[in-house]
Amino acid sequence: ILLIIASFTDEDVALKYGYSYFPQKLSLDAYRYIAENGATFFRAYGMTILVTAIGTASCIVLTALTAYVLSKSNLPGVKIMNLIIVITMLFNGGLVATYISYVTIFHVKNTIFGLIVPNLLMNAFNIMLVRNYFSHSIPEEIYESARIDGASEFVIFFKLVLPLSVPILATVGLVSGIAYWNDWQNGLYYLTTRTDLFTIQNLLNRMIQEIQFLSSNIAVGQTADVASLPSTAVRMAIAVIGILPIAITYPFIQNNFAKGITLGAVKG
Repeated sequence: ILLIIASFTDEDVALKYGYSYFPQKLSLDAYRYIAENGATFFRAYGMTILVTAIGTASCIVLTALTAYVLSKSNLPGVKIMNLIIVITMLFNGGLVATYISYVTIFHVKNTIFGLIVPNLLMNAFNIMLVRNYFSHSIPEEIYESARIDGASEFVIFFKLVLPLSVPILATVGLVSGIAYWNDWQNGLYYLTTRTDLFTIQNLLNRMIQEIQFLSSNIAVGQTADVASLPSTAVRMAIAVIGILPIAITYPFIQNNFAKGITLGAVKG
């Protein structure tokens, strides 16, 4: 609520008295600035929507497929596969090794894949959550009756398992979608020249960096033109626009979210 009010607060009032729930003066300058520079903001907003949609869909598909395999306790080598995935929850190669791998092997630098593939495409926690759901929340009798009727593993997965797994998949989709929507680190690491691929979070981060750089120059006595740079209220307004889809979507899937977390956490 304070963030929304701050985006409507007059800049001079905010600098003099700080932000409050009852500002002395309201202003639409921040949203007017966004409207005047709409091309940049709406392009970044569109990139955020595109990356979130592709990334979340990919995450759900890969997580569900991997978890289904790991839920088969009688499958040869499944214990080793589970162990390998659990180890990634405890250890990782670090930022430098990860960056080198994605840049030199997968060549995601300055491409849209730099926003989708690294770090967020699939994670071990979601796999374990979905695997536990497949193992303990879907009765084994359903699998057995389907096999008796001649159904293959693909038919069982797509026609039986997925329809019965809406709560847990909605949970994974929500968590993954929020992570993609709020992510700015991938853009910082992998987008060095392609600023046209910036998401709304990267754009906001770049604006903050520019203002901090300008402030440091002013502090040492250098002159700079601050009129062309966005104000604090504009940053608040962009943040408000950025969180709107999440705030609107969450109430419609919060029941599945709570149910999915509860059921997926059962250890048997």
